[in-house]
Order: sequence, then structure tokens, then C-alpha cells
Amino acid sequence: MTDQQIEDDIQAKGLTAPRVTPDDVQAAIVGAVCFTAAEGVKGHWIENGIKAGAPGDKPDGPLNLLTFCVLTLSNGFTVTGESACASPENFDAEIGRKIARQNAEAKVWPLLGFRLRDSLHAAAA
Repeated sequence: MTDQQIEDDIQAKGLTAPRVTPDDVQAAIVGAVCFTAAEGVKGHWIENGIKAGAPGDKPDGPLNLLTFCVLTLSNGFTVTGESACASPENFDAEIGRKIARQNAEAKVWPLLGFRLRDSLHAAAA
């Protein structure tokens, strides 16, 4: 079930108490960048003037099969998601980015849930 399907079920049952919604998660995200570990290493090399290569720099190397997504939230906090492909033949950059982002978004839910619970607790006190 997708997050939106769950939200639709909640609404269909008339559950109206404060909660974190898929829209809340998306609204909290103000930036996203996805890259493979190989791209990150290459950026590190460029930043530090390093000319050497590494085993993961090959087109089918293991660093090319690991994708990261970094989400920046509206308060400046960041969360990461990862996607690793076991078989180089199955690697697809777009799919890797989608999975990595989905995994990063999954980390936003508990953060927003904590914030909501904290505000509900303060209001009740």
C-alpha cells in the first residue's frame, strides 16, 4: 500500500485527529539531491585535487551500484536514503534514485510525528 492509499483509507474512515499526511511530508522537503557513491567519490577527488582512480570507478564497479538521496527539510535538517543494486546488469539510475528517495522520505515521517506529538503534548499541558 502506498502512503496515499493509507491516507485515503484514514479519510474514508472519518479519522480526523491531527496526523502527519503525505502532503505534510512533501511540504517539509525543500531540496533533494541524488547521486551514486562513485559520483560522490569523484566529487571528493575533484574537491581535493586527487587524480587517482579506484576500483569502484569502473562502469560496473560497486560504487556505481549504490545510490544516495539527501533530502533537506524546511528547518535545515537533512535525511538520507540509500538504494543498493546487487546485480550490475539490473542497475538503472532512475530506479535507484526513486528507491533512495522513497527510503529518505520514510525517515521524515517519524520526525514529523515526533514534532506533532510534541505540540499536542504542549497543548494538553
